[in-house]
Amino acid sequence: MSEITVYTAEPSEICARVKRLLDARGLSYTEIDVQSDADRAALFEATGRRSCPVVVVGDEVVGGYRETVEAEKSGRLAKLAAG
Repeated sequence: MSEITVYTAEPSEICARVKRLLDARGLSYTEIDVQSDADRAALFEATGRRSCPVVVVGDEVVGGYRETVEAEKSGRLAKLAAG
């Protein structure tokens, strides 16, 4: 199973939604809260994105909430998570 990382900036309803989606699918993940400027810089360096949430499965950046929902609907998220 591939490791899932979720970059969040709390409090954020959209971040909470992406975590609920993953929880509902039984997918475990590591959450990284990026509140500081240094954290945001590390997020951009790791993913090429500046806003949260960002879901990464293995080495692949799935994207934000909308992209994660699309990946879940198409079956791509399950395939990536299965490794």
